[in-house]
Amino acid sequence: MASEIRDLNLAESGEQKIEWVKRNCDLLRTLEKEFSETKPFEGKKIALSVHLEAKTAYLCKVLKAGGASMYVTGSNPLSTQDDVAAALVKAGLEVHAWYDATDEEYMGHIREVLKQGPNIIIDDGGDLVHMMHTEFTDLIPQVIGGCEETTTGIIRLEAMNQAGKLQFPMVRVNNADCKHLFDNRYGTGQSVWDGINRTTNLIVAGKIVVVAGYGWCGKGVAMRAKGLGARVIVTEINPVRAIEAVMDGFDVMPMHEAAKLGDFFVTVTGCDKVIDEEDFAQLKDGAILCNAGHFDCEIDMARLREIATETKEMRKNIQGYKLPGGQWIFVLAEGRLVNLAAGDGHPAEIMDMSFAIQALSAKYLVEHGSELKEKLIDVPREVDEDVAKRKLEFLGKQIDVLTPEQVEYLNKAL
Repeated sequence: MASEIRDLNLAESGEQKIEWVKRNCDLLRTLEKEFSETKPFEGKKIALSVHLEAKTAYLCKVLKAGGASMYVTGSNPLSTQDDVAAALVKAGLEVHAWYDATDEEYMGHIREVLKQGPNIIIDDGGDLVHMMHTEFTDLIPQVIGGCEETTTGIIRLEAMNQAGKLQFPMVRVNNADCKHLFDNRYGTGQSVWDGINRTTNLIVAGKIVVVAGYGWCGKGVAMRAKGLGARVIVTEINPVRAIEAVMDGFDVMPMHEAAKLGDFFVTVTGCDKVIDEEDFAQLKDGAILCNAGHFDCEIDMARLREIATETKEMRKNIQGYKLPGGQWIFVLAEGRLVNLAAGDGHPAEIMDMSFAIQALSAKYLVEHGSELKEKLIDVPREVDEDVAKRKLEFLGKQIDVLTPEQVEYLNKAL
C-alpha cells in the first residue's frame, strides 16, 4: 500500500530538519556509514512506531541504509510532524502517519504498518506489539523480535510476559544505561521545560512546581525546574524514591495536598488518573497541568471534560477548563506528551545515544534472535558499553584503563 501522509510538498522543510539532526548525531552518522557497508538488515522488514519527528526520521534512514525495508508510523497523534513524514516518503520509505490523527486514524496507521509482515519491530509505548498479538497473530512466526523504547511500553510488555502472552523476544531498550540515564533524565528534563516555556511564555522562577513520579524522567524534570528557580514538590508511591527526592532537596507530599499549592504540575509516572477529580477541586485558579508520561491518561482528561462548566482555548496547545468551584485551570497539549506535542522532543545529542542503542539492538536481534530463550531481554552489556565508548570519543574525553595488576587484584577481591 502507498504511504498515507498529509502532503508530500512539505518534504523540503522535513529534509532540513533531518539534516540538522544528522549534523548533531555523531553516533548515528557512524552507524549509517557502517551499515551502508555491512547491510545487517538486508532482506528484512522493520516496522517502527516512534514519535515521528526529525530524530526518529534519521534513525529510520540509518536502518534503511543497513538494507531494511522500513514501514513507519508515529506513536502519538500530536507528535507527528507532517513535513518530516513527507521527507521520509520522498527518501523512499513507506510512512503511515499525520499530525492530529483521530484515534481511529492512528490505529489504522499502526495496522497498515503491521500488514507488511515485519521481521523486526521498533516500538515506543507498545502499540505495535499489542496489535500484533491481537490482530495479526498469523504474522507472528516471521517476527524475529523487537525493541521497546520507553518505560510505559516495558510495563505493558512485562504484563504480557507474566501472563504468558508475549510470543517473541523484546529488547528492553529503555533499561539500557545509555538510554535511561541520559534520555530519561537529561532529555526529558530539558525537553519538558522547552515545551512548557515555549507554550506558556510564563516565568518558572518563584513558582511552585509539582512533579508526579521520581523515576529517571521525574528526576530530570525536577532538576531542571529547580535550575529555573522553582520550588519543587514531588509526589511518589515508592518510599525509596520519596526519600531520594527529600535528600535531593525537594519536598514530598501526597498529590491531594500538593494540588493546593502548585502553579505547574508535570505527571511522569506511566500510570493513570494521577491527577483526578478530587485533585482538580483543590487546584488554585490558574494552575497549569501537563503530562510527560506516554499516554494521555495521567491527568484524568475524560473526567475533567465532563465536570468543566466552560472550556476555552487560551492559545495554541493551552486549553482552559472552568471548574464547578469557579477556578480556571489550564492543560497543555491535551494532556499528551508535552515535550513532543508542544515541542520538538529531546535534544539531538541525547537521542543520538538512545537511537544508537535501538539500531544496535535491532542488529543484535537479527544476528542472535534464533538463540534467545527469554521473551524479555536487556540490551547486551557490550552494546551499552560500545555506545558509551563511542560517545566519549566524540566528546573528546578519555578514561583510565585497568592495568593487568589491577585486574588481578580485583579478581582476587572477588
